[in-house]
Amino acid sequence: MREPTFWILTALVDQPRHGYGVIQQVNKLSGGETRLLAATLYAALDRLAAEGLVAVDREEAVDGRLRRYYRLTDSGGAALAAETQRLSRKVATASRLLDALRPPAGPATVAFG
Repeated sequence: MREPTFWILTALVDQPRHGYGVIQQVNKLSGGETRLLAATLYAALDRLAAEGLVAVDREEAVDGRLRRYYRLTDSGGAALAAETQRLSRKVATASRLLDALRPPAGPATVAFG
C-alpha cells in the first residue's frame, strides 16, 4: 500500500469526511509529512471507491457546490488493518536489529588519572 493511500484510509477511520476534510486530517495525522493535492486526492478516492475500500457516504450542497463525503468500508478497514500489521512487523524487525547494535547497558566506568 502506498503511503498516501494508507493516510487516506486512516483519515476515514473515525468518521466520513469530504475531500478537503480528508486533506486536513491526512496533514494532521502524518505530522505534515504527507500533503495531498486536491487532484491527487480525488483520483485516489475514485480508485479506492472502485476497489471497494471507500464509498460515498452522502452528498450535501454547500454554497451551491456539491460536497461529497466518503467513508471507510469494511474492506477498507480490513486492508488498513493488514497494512498496519505489516508495518508493525517491519518496525519490530528493524528495532530488533538496531537493538543488537547497541552496546549493553552496564555500570558506568570512570577513569582516574
